[in-house]
Amino acid sequence: MLQTMNFVPIKRALISVSDKTGLVEFGQALAERGVEILSTGGTAKALRDAGVPVRDVSDYTGFPEMMDGRVKTLHPKVHGGLLGLREDDAHRAAMTDHEIGAIDLLAVNLYPFEETVAGGADFDACIENIDIGGPAMIRSAAKNHAYVTVAVDPEDFDAILAELTANDGATSAELRRRLAAKAFARTGAYDAAISSWFAAQTGETFPKRIAIGATLKQTLRYGENPHQSAAFYTSGEQRPGIATAMQLQGKELSYNNLNDTDAAFELAAEFGGDRPAVAIIKHANPCGVATGDSLLDAYTRAHACDPVSAFGGIVAANQPLDAATAEEIIKIFTEVIIAPDADEAARKLIGSKKNLRLLLTGGLPDIAAPGQMLKSVSGGYLLQSRDNGQVDAATLKTVTRRAPSEAELADLIFAFKVCKHVKSNAIVYVKDGATVGIGAGQMNRLDSARIAARKAEDVAAAEGLDAPRTHGCVVASDAFFPFADGLLAAAEAGATAVIQPGGSIRDEEVIAAADEAGLAMVFTGMRHFRH
Repeated sequence: MLQTMNFVPIKRALISVSDKTGLVEFGQALAERGVEILSTGGTAKALRDAGVPVRDVSDYTGFPEMMDGRVKTLHPKVHGGLLGLREDDAHRAAMTDHEIGAIDLLAVNLYPFEETVAGGADFDACIENIDIGGPAMIRSAAKNHAYVTVAVDPEDFDAILAELTANDGATSAELRRRLAAKAFARTGAYDAAISSWFAAQTGETFPKRIAIGATLKQTLRYGENPHQSAAFYTSGEQRPGIATAMQLQGKELSYNNLNDTDAAFELAAEFGGDRPAVAIIKHANPCGVATGDSLLDAYTRAHACDPVSAFGGIVAANQPLDAATAEEIIKIFTEVIIAPDADEAARKLIGSKKNLRLLLTGGLPDIAAPGQMLKSVSGGYLLQSRDNGQVDAATLKTVTRRAPSEAELADLIFAFKVCKHVKSNAIVYVKDGATVGIGAGQMNRLDSARIAARKAEDVAAAEGLDAPRTHGCVVASDAFFPFADGLLAAAEAGATAVIQPGGSIRDEEVIAAADEAGLAMVFTGMRHFRH
């Protein structure tokens, strides 16, 4: 069994980095300790320019760099120096016979493949940014962490230097093991990024094997409940939203905050950025969504759908936040506000609420863009494409004797957009570009229709309205009505037009019920289950 030495002095280091953050300071500190530094290309130049003594790897190996730098560290004197067991007689003999010097420290970060892909580079440029020598050296050093210290991140430099100071120029076994684990995670994530990109290039949606790479963004206080631990990782696409947002103020976001904020912003983005839109989310379900002539108008109308549930909710806007809207939002307790931007007056107003989080994303996600969604199940994962389906007037099929009016049609399309973001079974009532009742997550569609109507009745009673706002509304269903009862419940609530996917064996029965009730109904041919 391999025995790990506790403290190993650093006498020779190989440094070859793409990200040169902290490089010069690190090199200077090592040189001051008498560490021999081997290096390559741009790293060697940066160190020399700063006055740090450096020996080229090509001089050390006696083998020149070639093929535009593709071959420079793939050499036995490099890998032997990293992999050799210092206390193994046979290894020591081989190192002596072949003039292989021990390399005690490896500092390597990889060609920026992920950044190259994210920047939209062409195929050949992406291929050239696949690092080969770097991952090979990292894996060699990490495997032999009993003797070798490996750094794959500039953030590791300070910890290494601190140990050299504390331990008379040596690193501890605990640090080397921790850095080795981090190194293998880095090469694993790097390979995952490459394999995912390659699968996309070949059009292979579901390859035989998938690799998932992610980077820790934040360790959370707890998960959905206090007895669960949790963390937030970012991965893959740079989609404007919670992964890229800048938090201007407020306490740390929780697991539930992040989940709900993502749901809110994705829904607000459904309406693009041309006309103001606001979505208010509670427990990952919308409790109010509206467009308006201004952002304030949109927020006021969204809040009116379910003021009780909006308390302690998440507010997402599709346009930069202004002072008038901010002033209205902060009148009630709100957990998070997320928007593309916010003017100075809005920021100042929100700043008066020290626990209210304000997230700015810099833009809206493209809701039509392809993507994938991953969910864990016992023993595996479910992987599917993102629900980026959309409908418009041209794709809808009128199935009743009466066709929807122009105003009804606009509300129907609005309602179906919202329905996509409501937990199934989902029923959404909409009037004049605002939700007026939402029924979510029920085991049957009839209950969802009734709950949405009941919420509208409660709001009407609380506000002293003559009738619920569902009178004269339209209704959307995320999946087909299996029976006419759910549709008739919507008609009783005041709906005049219906949008649903269709496809039930009882479609004719449902269509007949709609005709008898004087409803207009359109089929989308597209379902929006959300579990």
